[in-house]
Amino acid sequence: MSIFKRSKDSAGGDAVAGVDGPADAAQAPDVSGSPRSDGPWDVAEVDGRDGRVDLGALWVRGVPGMELRLEVDQSTQQVNAATAVLGESALQMQAFAAPRSGGLWDEIRAEIAAAVEGQGGTVEEHEGELGTLLRTRMPSQGPDGRTVFAPATFVGVDGPRWFLRAVLSGRAAIDEGAAAPLVEVLKAAVVVRGGEPMAPRELLPLSLPREVEAPSEQPEPEADGTSLDPFERGPEITEVR
Repeated sequence: MSIFKRSKDSAGGDAVAGVDGPADAAQAPDVSGSPRSDGPWDVAEVDGRDGRVDLGALWVRGVPGMELRLEVDQSTQQVNAATAVLGESALQMQAFAAPRSGGLWDEIRAEIAAAVEGQGGTVEEHEGELGTLLRTRMPSQGPDGRTVFAPATFVGVDGPRWFLRAVLSGRAAIDEGAAAPLVEVLKAAVVVRGGEPMAPRELLPLSLPREVEAPSEQPEPEADGTSLDPFERGPEITEVR
């Protein structure tokens, strides 16, 4: 598993408009069962990291061929998201503080749906093994002026005083086979909430793993023009109309 770091101007958020690719509900990842019956986990539910990379509030286990890309707020130099990239697919993960009562995903799901539809996109709710997910398509203008549609699948998991939001993009948003290994990465993730008071929806702090903290140890992306942020120009599938 490779680890890359990238600076970013803003702290991120529900970046739905920047994913490029088509949506095909019939082929979208079929993820059925009870939420959290097989992960993601709270730190109190696991016995150590067990090979996972320690990113502070998130422990992430890689799969063969995967790159772990860290998004950093340029103004604060804080890591605000972890993105697993596998071939033409990507999985972005962010952890947030949540109320003890839970249910934050119900609120956020409605907000994401309203935002997507407000920008002319489409939204479909589906039940999966991690609960209710959103399959979305966002229209944008391609380089030639024609309309292209970007698929993204939003997954939310309510845990004990935390909420984990994940976004599948690229081929994983439309292809069950491509989504499967990234869904396993999500299910194997561990959230470290900590005991300090935090407001609901406050981003849990992530950090660089020790092996890439020193600038001399940070691998650079290949000079092929590929962005390390899949929500800008990463793995993508495009439907042109």
